[in-house]
Amino acid sequence: MKGSLFVTGLLLIIAQWWVPTDAGWQENVRPKISAVRMSEHSRIFSGNNTHTDYFKTMLRDGNNILIGARNAVYNISLADLSENQRLEWHSTDADYKMCLVKGKDEDNCQNYIRVLAKMSASRLLVCGTNSYKPLCREYIIEPGKYKLDKETPGQAVCPYDPKHNSTYAYVDGNLFSATVADFSSMDPIIYKEQLQTEQYDSLSLNAPHFVHSFAHGDFVYFFFRETAVEYINCGKNVFSRVARVCKNDRGGPQQLKNRWTSYLKSRLNCSVPGEFPFYFNEIQSSTDLVQGVYGTKQHFMMYGVFTTPVNSITGSAVCAFSLSDVLDSFEGEFKEQTYMNNNWLPVPGSKVPDPRPGQCANDSRTLPDLTLNFIKSHSLMDEAVRSFYQQPIIVRTSVNYRFTVIAVDPQVKAIDGKTYDVLFIGTDNGKVLKAINAASADTNEKVSPVVIEELYEFGGPGTTTAVRNIKLEEKRLLVVTDRQVVSLPLDRCQNALIVTCGECIGLQDPYCAFDKVYKKCRSMREVPTARWNEFIQNIQTGLHHECPSASNSRKDSSIGFASNAQSGAIGKSIEDIGDTINLSQDDQAPPFGTNNDDVRVDERQDGSYTMETVLTAVFAACLAALLTGFLAGYACARRCTKSEDDNLPYPDTEYEYFEQRHNMNARRLGEPKLLPQEEVTYAEPVLIPPNKVIHGSPKATLRHAPMPPMGFTQFQPNGAQDSYYSQQQNIRDHFGTLRSQREHKESSLKVFYTLELGTNLYEKKGNETVEEALRYKHIAC
Repeated sequence: MKGSLFVTGLLLIIAQWWVPTDAGWQENVRPKISAVRMSEHSRIFSGNNTHTDYFKTMLRDGNNILIGARNAVYNISLADLSENQRLEWHSTDADYKMCLVKGKDEDNCQNYIRVLAKMSASRLLVCGTNSYKPLCREYIIEPGKYKLDKETPGQAVCPYDPKHNSTYAYVDGNLFSATVADFSSMDPIIYKEQLQTEQYDSLSLNAPHFVHSFAHGDFVYFFFRETAVEYINCGKNVFSRVARVCKNDRGGPQQLKNRWTSYLKSRLNCSVPGEFPFYFNEIQSSTDLVQGVYGTKQHFMMYGVFTTPVNSITGSAVCAFSLSDVLDSFEGEFKEQTYMNNNWLPVPGSKVPDPRPGQCANDSRTLPDLTLNFIKSHSLMDEAVRSFYQQPIIVRTSVNYRFTVIAVDPQVKAIDGKTYDVLFIGTDNGKVLKAINAASADTNEKVSPVVIEELYEFGGPGTTTAVRNIKLEEKRLLVVTDRQVVSLPLDRCQNALIVTCGECIGLQDPYCAFDKVYKKCRSMREVPTARWNEFIQNIQTGLHHECPSASNSRKDSSIGFASNAQSGAIGKSIEDIGDTINLSQDDQAPPFGTNNDDVRVDERQDGSYTMETVLTAVFAACLAALLTGFLAGYACARRCTKSEDDNLPYPDTEYEYFEQRHNMNARRLGEPKLLPQEEVTYAEPVLIPPNKVIHGSPKATLRHAPMPPMGFTQFQPNGAQDSYYSQQQNIRDHFGTLRSQREHKESSLKVFYTLELGTNLYEKKGNETVEEALRYKHIAC
């Protein structure tokens, strides 16, 4: 019974695991195009080739771009990434040696530029780590050179550690920064000159990692992840946050003059919906605010990249958030913990002071103490900010990589007049994905993710590294890694591998459309609007009725659609354009490789399986093996169990063994205790003659004796014996009956053999020999 219950439970677990549910989990959407190496239209800037520059910070300056690096700021041209000018800034020998004394290695004891801001058309603010002693400089921009004007401490503006996550925004002549303010990175801070968050206060900031910031309206917004203080009673967890402060915040009166009076924060909820939602809790990057039409309505939107913890199931997601939802959260209820071990609960509206904390005042120094004290201990909002579509736009569950950064080209217009946000997503293994939500122009209740391209092999020859930053400048995509800055075109529409109408339409790329006149796929960014009626495009489905049926049947197929006769031409085209491209489709065969030695085999090529498929197969095989082994063992145990008749000692010998002590304790419970001089005699094992045949089980050798007569169970002395027995001590046999001393003495000749089998007793008496008695007992049975 227990075994059958176990098998049933195991089958239910397998069924629940194997059968898909309606929880809304999104499968990994395969890219339409996989570009393995850079095309001739790509440009690469490598900086100093003698060491790693750790590129990260970028700033647009006219037709040039400034890039912060190791001991230098590079001024390069957007057109071809050629270096125009270099601003070098090394740490002093004293700062360098002190950094080494503090235990840091030589690579960390350099000056890594982490803050670049244009203060005006002719002034540049530069801040660096300066060998773990942050420093800021102001330069005057002159033709062909930068002139140092002023140097100030960079504490609370620039991080100490070049690998630390920090952010900043230069707004209305003020630098708003979010970083750490000490060498050990234990004092996180959101800072504007003279103003900061509470020091060492976990209610304000609890081990945060800042990822982005921007200004909008009266507020500056900061995005970060931190250890959730409201979850601490249930364990340790990390939540994503959005925080805001007022641009014109001037601090409070008296002891609060250096503290924010408008600081609030709220949780960002990026999760897969269901009865038990699956959360992507750790934000890694976010975009600036963009405005557009989403679901037929105007919204301000921002996109964020979220991941699971590093020791959890590997997963990444892209979620969109509306500014109106963020504002609603900040206008909602506050959250508080009244006592140390209590739950965090909403604050009743009657306890919220007036004016409401967190609002921008004309002069924050005039706010009442009640409002200031309240916001000091109630900076957390109760309601989380939900994602705009109630689910992630793109989900990746892969053991190969995680999302790191994101950029957006907002509101790219298609031929039908609808607009789409094109997302560019960087990963930690050097890939860049281009994706859209094909349903965004029609509804905000569902998503239709399309991964158009997957570009990779960033970071240097033969190596891959994490993508640190992505920017869109002058219709070019700038991809930043630790060692390189790469400039790419935004699309790969005009490619020799994309030939037919079906292949072009199947990309579902807002940048691409099929030219009916010239019969080729073209980039719409180069086509005047007056000619758009000569092009075919369908972003929602990737199908169009004007495309020939043959092309439709080959739509979104792999390179395998080419015949053998065409393969040589395709290989030649790849060499000519210097771009390796694999086309793929979710419901078609995976792309095949070419004969080019420099081409890396795509991870979804024919005959191979994804890591998720392999893990699923291994897990299913383990469960099947466990179930099979259990059933086989259970069946063997049932068939091989011995019967009770075989559980006798020496079953394979010719001995009879009578265990007369069987159930002896149960029989003695109600009997009187034997006297010390009484003795009990038991039967001993007897050898059966060799000619005796034993049939069946050894139990058959036992003989069943009839119950002894009642008159024999108790000895009654007569009158002649009264005097004799009065002189002798009464002696009880082992049945508890009185016996004479004479009978006791004769017991050596008249031995009572009590053979107990169930309730049957057999008695040998008189002058019968033991052999005769046993033979009679055997025959009787």
